[in-house]
Formats: sequence, structure tokens, C-alpha cells
Amino acid sequence: MDERLLAQLRTITEEEQTILAGQGVQRERYTSSRDFVVDSDKLLEKGKLIEIRPHTRFVHFPRHRHNYVEMLYMCSGSTTHILNGSRELVLRQGDLLFLNQAVYHEILPAGEEDVGVNFIILPQFFDRSFRMLEQENVLRDFLISTLAGESAFAGWLHIAAGDILPVENLLENMIWTLLEKKTGVNLLNQTTMGLLLQNLTLFAETINRTLPDSRDENAVFTALQYIETSYCSGTLEEIAARLQLPPYALSRLLKRHTGANFKQLLQQRKLQQAAYLLSNTGMSADAVIEAIGYENSSYFYRKFREKYGCSPAEYRAGKR
Repeated sequence: MDERLLAQLRTITEEEQTILAGQGVQRERYTSSRDFVVDSDKLLEKGKLIEIRPHTRFVHFPRHRHNYVEMLYMCSGSTTHILNGSRELVLRQGDLLFLNQAVYHEILPAGEEDVGVNFIILPQFFDRSFRMLEQENVLRDFLISTLAGESAFAGWLHIAAGDILPVENLLENMIWTLLEKKTGVNLLNQTTMGLLLQNLTLFAETINRTLPDSRDENAVFTALQYIETSYCSGTLEEIAARLQLPPYALSRLLKRHTGANFKQLLQQRKLQQAAYLLSNTGMSADAVIEAIGYENSSYFYRKFREKYGCSPAEYRAGKR
């Protein structure tokens, strides 16, 4: 990270000074409710959709939830987090952690060199960012549903992004504009978040991989990545063997976490790719059917109409 930014974030805050003087976490800074739900109204200026604040060090931050989406970025050092009362997760330099509004969260004390940034993000901030993920795919859909709290998944996404240079650059851009309190940058930051999410969908194999007891989460992401790249000829048996799971168990796992089994997800990805090819190439419908791995054209036409409410030709015409 840029040393000037890091020096600014490393500065001991007024809240941390009170903690070092012997006080604990002052709940009134974060919430007015009996339950410890950190309130965006306490942290965001009126009308703003996103804000950042340095992670509070030197104290055990007690179990809480947020009424917004929180994104934590570890700039240097490390912090230890307890998720939903049982999952211990260590964030290291370069790591990202997204938490939706359902997750219970606590943080163990951090030292002076353990510098992290908390992004406080209202859900509507993501509207433009999600629209930037133009090409439908199962990973995009999964990421959106998890951040929006509509997924049965864990409610959090951990990305070991320390070696992904574009992610680091995009995050530093956002941190700089927010620290400097530049005016008129809301659109810029929404666009930057969209680019960040686009990069993360390309590196889905790094998501939620660091916890030894997260086999189910790892299997889901691996299967989704497999469907994304092998939709043309992929099979449940092949990816199940790679994951050392019975095919029925993997399909059931996907159903529980995504709402669709392997066959349904594979079909969804094929149709998404067909729609993309119809919109962005001059390929004939027959060529599209062959490209996505369908052998039965009448079945393809029926399923395409069920998903998009029109024929492939009508879909293409509507996109012109």
C-alpha cells in the first residue's frame, strides 16, 4: 500500500486514545439500540452511501451485527475475527472480508501495526456496481445474492487478494477518494466497486478458502468455478470426483447453498452464455447451440423461452 495512505491510516484515532486510557468500546458511538447492531446512521453522513473508517485497534470489539454491508480491507499486519460465534478467521495483509447484514461478528484486539479499513456501504450503493457485471454467470449471481443477504450461504466472503494487483489498486483509489473527502466522487466509487467485483469474479478460487472447516463452502465455489469454465461439456461426475464427493451429495450441497442443483446451474450457465453470444456476436442460432454444448435444438429453444420469455431471434432483435 502507498506509504502516505498507510501513515494516515496508522494514526491513532481519538477513539483509540480513549481505549488506551482505559475505556472499552463505547457502544453509543455505534448504536442506540439494546442489541449491538452497528447503525449506519451513526457512521455515515446523511445522503452518503459509502464511508470508510480505520479499524479500531487495542480492544476486543464485542459481538455485533451491522445494518449495512461491511467490507474490511487489511492494509498491513493482521486481525482475528469470529464469525457467527464459531468461525475464527485471520485477515492478513491484502485480504478482503465482505459481511452482509445477517452475520454476527467480533474482533480480537489488534496492535498498532495491524491497520485495516472498514468500508460502511449501504446496499443501494451496489446498484450501479452490479449492473456493470453485464454478462450473466453463476459466480456473479452467487456473489450478488450473498452480499444482498438473499443466499443461504455463510453471509460472508473472504478473499485472499494480496497477490491480485488490480484489486489492490482499485481499493487504494477508493480509500484515497474517501479519506480526502473529495466531492462528486460517488459515481467514481460505484464504478470502482464494479471493477473490483469484476476482478473478484475472475479469482473466485480464492474465496473462503482459508478456513480448515469450510469444506462445504470450498466445494460450492469450486463447483461454481467449474460450471463457469466448463459449461459446454462439464459433468457432475467429473467435478464430484475432483472434490472427492458422491455426485448426489455435491448436487444437494449446491441446492442448499444456491437454490439450484448441478444440472439446473449448468443449464442456467449455458443459457446465459447463449444470451451473451446472441447479443454480442453474429453467430447463427444453430452455431450458438453448438457452442454452448446443446445437442437437442428443440429443447434449447424451449428452455431459452422459459428463461427469457422470447425466442433467440426475438432476444437478439431486442438487444439491437
